[in-house]
Amino acid sequence: MVKIDRLSKYFGAKKAVSELSFSVNVGDVLGFIGPNGAGKSTTMRVITGFIPASTGSVFIGDVNLDENPLAAKSRIGYLPENAPLYSNKSVSEFLHFIASVRGFSGSDRRRRVGEVIERCFLQPVRNQLIDTLSKGYKHRTCFAQAILHDPEILVLDEPTDGLDPNQKREIRRLIREMGEKKAIILSTHILEEVEAVTNKVLLISDGEKVFEGTPEKLKRLSEHAGSIVLSVLDQEKSSVFAVIEKVKGVDKVESLPSAGGVLRVRISHSEKGPEKLSQDIMRAAGKEKWRVSELKVQEGNLEEVFAKLTNSPTRGAA
Repeated sequence: MVKIDRLSKYFGAKKAVSELSFSVNVGDVLGFIGPNGAGKSTTMRVITGFIPASTGSVFIGDVNLDENPLAAKSRIGYLPENAPLYSNKSVSEFLHFIASVRGFSGSDRRRRVGEVIERCFLQPVRNQLIDTLSKGYKHRTCFAQAILHDPEILVLDEPTDGLDPNQKREIRRLIREMGEKKAIILSTHILEEVEAVTNKVLLISDGEKVFEGTPEKLKRLSEHAGSIVLSVLDQEKSSVFAVIEKVKGVDKVESLPSAGGVLRVRISHSEKGPEKLSQDIMRAAGKEKWRVSELKVQEGNLEEVFAKLTNSPTRGAA
């Protein structure tokens, strides 16, 4: 549905994006992440035809964006980063204007505007001037214009920016729902959102791709992904280490912060899968009559992986 082929963008001598290639199909919700200045917003502006690429191609379906920009853009809904709006119009007036631009008229226009107002939870402010809206309502109004023409492709730059937790949950639910029938590219600095909404991840740094795959695959790059955490009550560290180190498949046992009579350890392994090894550890604990309060497999940490792949542990995602 969307194919990006060796896309590069330069601003003078400054490289913003370099030889970037990826694709997004119907059913994909792609989480597009990277540090500040990595080239995410630039890439999204090129994909939507807001700025031209320096080199490379963008295909929307079978349409080359450079060769037929109007046909390509008609298939895209775009939520820009700063949600630009006509501040002197009411929410309803603005959406009616956008509907007219998109070719709706008469009862079809009224019906479609009513649908997106309801879907984006804008009923309380539908007649309010945009200039007087909170940041969250402004963002939802811009989200409404992006989906008003029911596009095949959505390009969303920080879609939950400025929303409260309840609003974020509703918008995330809406994105997941639409992602079943659309191709969605979603830029976010909230790694929790990547886990909650997306089924694919593209991580870029300094304008170049450093990872592409599922959120689960990205988490598995975490240093301790797949390790087992065991917590036992009222046991000496030395005796627990001695027993666990004898379990076949265990490579390493290390202490974790413990308190209140609870001993916590992390168990690394290589030969066995974590589920089978967990069963063996529980059998060993049972023989020793330990009181086990926790036994879990660590999933991995996206923030840790993000920092490692972008070579910048002090920067946050954006």
